[in-house]
Formats: sequence, structure tokens, C-alpha cells
Amino acid sequence: MARTWFDRRTHDGRQWSLDQLLEAKRSAAQRLTVVIPARNEAATVGDVVGRIHAAFVEGSALVDELVVIDGESTDDTAAIAAAAGATVHRLTEIRPDLGTRVGKGEAMWKSQFVTSGDIVAFVDADLTQWDTHFVTGLVGPLLTDPAVALVKGFYERPYRSGATYEPQGGGRVTELVARPMLAIARPELTQVVQPLAGEWAVRREVYETLRVPIGYGVDLAALIDVADRLGIDAIAQVDLGVRAHSHQSLHDLGPMSVQLMAAVLNRARQTLDDHVPLRQFRALRDGYAPVVHDVDVTERPPAVEVAR
Repeated sequence: MARTWFDRRTHDGRQWSLDQLLEAKRSAAQRLTVVIPARNEAATVGDVVGRIHAAFVEGSALVDELVVIDGESTDDTAAIAAAAGATVHRLTEIRPDLGTRVGKGEAMWKSQFVTSGDIVAFVDADLTQWDTHFVTGLVGPLLTDPAVALVKGFYERPYRSGATYEPQGGGRVTELVARPMLAIARPELTQVVQPLAGEWAVRREVYETLRVPIGYGVDLAALIDVADRLGIDAIAQVDLGVRAHSHQSLHDLGPMSVQLMAAVLNRARQTLDDHVPLRQFRALRDGYAPVVHDVDVTERPPAVEVAR
């Protein structure tokens, strides 16, 4: 079955019309939540929230909840998101009894305690090139096929830095870390075009049973966990076209890579500490200066195990 998965479970993100999805949603009696984890994304979060709100909250009622989880931003992310139409929750104010850790996965895990949709779609806040069909594409397989539990988006990822523009240059960590790790540990999942895609959707009843890494490992961990638990045929992927976003520096990608590798190794029954020291070096005029990052690779338990 894994050999034919790509042909059976790969879709065009524009193949479902809005009317088709609205009818499927009514027939299945499903509520849909869109969650946008954000931290210091004042430059882009207003566009992402505003366009989704206009198209699917005001315009069509496809989306029942549009939520931003603000990871303690120091800029105007929260205010801009609220003005654009989102319900904004600050990370530290969600279940403070559980404590708060810093990370994208932490925001996505805690979103389960302030949302109620049967289907939850995650969209990144830093998008600079995208379209609203990202939402309809992600939820299409879930609303029309009850056998699908998780949908991953995929797209071309251009890289832009100053005057440099590479149409296929994005996804450095995908190609250098995620895909090689999957080739070794989970070869059947190498058919997934964008294993680290931040745009994905999942059935709540499935997501709330998964362990969730608090950092960047969340997107990869969900893919592996759903495949292990339900089989690869419970996963679909959708071509969303082109996606561009802000890029991190090479040094900043180091801690991210540690979190990704930890997510894979934790699922290979390796025993890892919650914190991994990563030593990097920065070039100075008279030599090199070591920089040590304390990378948090903690994983949160399934939400259903945490008393509400």
C-alpha cells in the first residue's frame, strides 16, 4: 500500500470548490478551526488573518473558529491579529497550571484547550506569498473522505535574500535534515513532499491523542505518529502551489535541526534528555567564538491525558 500511496493520496489544492466543502461540512456536521501560532509576526499576521477571515468567516462561514496563539510577542502581533478578526489567546494565559514553554509546538498543543473544532487546520503567521485556497485545500480531504486523518500541504518554496532569488531554494532544513532522517528511520514517509510543512490539518480526535514536541519538531512528529498509529493511508497531501515566508539565518537553523532530529529519535525509542546543548561557532576578526544553545526538546503529553 505504501508503494502506491503517492498516487492515491496526493491532491490538487484547488480541486474542491467552496460550495462542495460547505455541503460536505453540513453533511458531516463538522466544525472547522483554523489556528495560527505566532510570535513577533506583526509584519505579516494581519494579512494572513484578514484574508482568511474575509473569505471563510465573514464570506462563507466555512471556518467556525479563527484563532491566533500569541507566543509572548514583544511587538504588536496580538493587537494586529485581533483587529484583523482573530480570537487571540496569549500562550501564558492558556492553562497556566500546566506551565508554559517557548516554542511553536507549545502554541499548537495549547490551542487544543481553547478551541472546539472537529477539524483543526494550522497555518503559519509569517507567510508572504500564499493564497486562501491553502485553507480549502487542507480541509478538502478531511471533509470528503472519512478515512483521512491528517493532511499535509506542499508547495514550491522560493528563497529570497536581498538581491538573491532562488525559485527552488527554500526548505534548507527539509532537504538537509528532515528528508535524510526519514530516509533512514521512516522510508515510507519520504513520499511526503513537504514533511515540515507548517500548513496542515488534522482531526481533533486524532491530534489530542498525540505527544507534541514543544518546538519545531511538531510538524514532523505528527506525520510520524499518525503513520505509526493509523497507517500511511490515513495521511493525504495537497499541492498548494507556491509558499514564501521569512527565512532564518543559518545559525538559527541549527537549534531547529536538533529539535527535528530529537522528534525522530524519540519515535525510534531512543532516550533523550529534555535539553540538548548545541555548540556552534561564530567567526571573529581574531578567531572563533563558541556559542552554546540549550535546545529544549521536551514533548507534551497527549491532551486527552491532561485533566481539563
